[in-house]
Amino acid sequence: MIDRVIDEEQGDTASPGSDAPPRSLIVTIYGLYARELGGWMSVSDLILLMAELGVDAQAVRSSVSRLKRRGILVSERRGSAAGYALSSYARDVLGAGDRRIFARPANDDVDWVVAVFSVPESERQKRHALRARLTWLGFGTVTAGVWIAPGHLVDDTREVLAAEGLDTYVDLFRADHLGFGATVDKVARWWDLDALDGLYRDFLAVQAPVLERWQAAGEPSGADGAAFADYVRALTAWRRFPYLDPGLPAGLLPEGWSGTRAADTFFELRRLLAGPAHDFAVDRTAVDRTAVDRTAVDRTAG
Repeated sequence: MIDRVIDEEQGDTASPGSDAPPRSLIVTIYGLYARELGGWMSVSDLILLMAELGVDAQAVRSSVSRLKRRGILVSERRGSAAGYALSSYARDVLGAGDRRIFARPANDDVDWVVAVFSVPESERQKRHALRARLTWLGFGTVTAGVWIAPGHLVDDTREVLAAEGLDTYVDLFRADHLGFGATVDKVARWWDLDALDGLYRDFLAVQAPVLERWQAAGEPSGADGAAFADYVRALTAWRRFPYLDPGLPAGLLPEGWSGTRAADTFFELRRLLAGPAHDFAVDRTAVDRTAVDRTAVDRTAG
C-alpha cells in the first residue's frame, strides 16, 4: 500500500526489471531495518546505506522530504542526531505487508469472494478509491460493479475496506463458479494474466542472473555490502507482486506461468542474502547492538 501512495505521487508504472526510485528503496530499508530500532533512523545512517545502492545524499534528502509530505515518515531528532521515524500509518501498513510479501500460501481451493458495490454518482471519488483498493487487493473484474478474488483474500479485503471507510458501499459473498463456460477461460478475462506474466519475466531478467552469481560465488558470511545492495533491490522489486498477483490455484494459471520461477528466485535470494544484508546494515548504523532483534531480519515494507 505504501508503494501505491508513492505511485500516486510519481505516476510510477516502472517495470520490476527497471531501476527502483530512491523513495521505494528507502521504504524497503525502513521496513527491513528501522522497525527493529523503534522505527527511527538518522539521516546520516540512511545516507550511508543508500550510498551502497548508488544513491547520492542529495537524492536521499529529496526523497525523504517527499515521503514526509506523503505521511510515511515524520522528522524526529534524537539527541544530537537528526532523523526520521515511521508514521503510525506506515507502521500499520508495513505490518500488514509482511504477511503477504513473505508468505507462499498453497492455494489449491477453487472458491471465490465476490464484491458487489454501488456508489452514488455524487461520491464518484469514493468509487475511484474503491476500485483502486480492490485492484490492489488482487480482485479481477467480472463486470462494472461485480469484482472477484480467490477466497483466501477475504480477511485482507474486510480489513482494508473497513480501515478506509469503504465497507458501507460493498457486500461480500462466498461463491463457487457453476457456469457457464470453463473457469480457466473466465479467469483469463477477469485478470490480465499475460501482463502479469510479463512483469514476472521482467523481474527474472534482472534477478535470475543475480541469484546465479551468488550461487556461483558461494553463500556470503558475515556483514556484506554487496549482499545488502542486492537484497534491498530484489525485495523492492518483489514486494509489489503479492498485491498484483491474486494467488490463483495452479490449475487456473496459463501454461509456463513465470510467477512460480520468480517466487523461487526471490525466496532463494532471501535465504542467501537476508542475514548478511542485515549484519551489514547494523554495522553501518549507530545503534545499540544489544537492542537489535535478529528475528526482524525478514521484515519489510508493504
